[in-house]
Amino acid sequence: MTDTFRPYDDATQPVRAVVGYRKSLLRTPGQVPWPRIGAPADATGPSFDPAALRPGEHDLAVVAPGRPRALGQLIVVTGRVLDEDGRPVRNALLECWQANAAGKYIHHNDPSPVPIDPNFVGVGRVMTDERGQYRIRTIKPGGYAVPFDGEGQLSGWWRPPHIHFSIFGPAFASRLVTQMYFPGEPLNERDLLLNSIRDQAARLRLIGAFAPELSTQDGALGFRHDFVLRGRFETPFEDDHP
Repeated sequence: MTDTFRPYDDATQPVRAVVGYRKSLLRTPGQVPWPRIGAPADATGPSFDPAALRPGEHDLAVVAPGRPRALGQLIVVTGRVLDEDGRPVRNALLECWQANAAGKYIHHNDPSPVPIDPNFVGVGRVMTDERGQYRIRTIKPGGYAVPFDGEGQLSGWWRPPHIHFSIFGPAFASRLVTQMYFPGEPLNERDLLLNSIRDQAARLRLIGAFAPELSTQDGALGFRHDFVLRGRFETPFEDDHP
């Protein structure tokens, strides 16, 4: 990765204040952002040791060996982490989290009345190999209704199925927090966050591709999804979520 990151077009990123999403309005700074000069620390580290990961962290569908797998459609998500020049990013750490098949997060701030699946982990970690490739096994998350929390919040808004990813690349400046959506979901067309990205090509970079050749004998459906850290074709940074 080059020392100086190429700037991105604002149209390829979600708007900071999403109309209809009250939390984004409250979190958006009222002043013009102050320009910051990059420091050497921004272009160095962090580094991670694959041995530090616990066995099975890449599999969100199983709590522990011998336990039943989580309820829902089993899926495999794989792809590559690339730098802005298309080169593989080795030993990148990917952390992921998601709702269960009913659209419920295992978190005390989720007020949804749908049940928790005791056999669903909800979080996982994996590192890329020498080709920059990763692979996770999980359950396709369900969509969910966004709670109405006052004036400025759109009523009756549903979030489509999605998986959250946090990616630590070779430098702190390449850190990426984003979401992966699923193809063909009708809620994609109505999602306030996904559609706050003005550039259509950039929106499509957040939607995984169905890959039937990755389907497994135990019934998992396959999806491919690459992440690009910075540059003209970078994956949009989308961390402002309900």
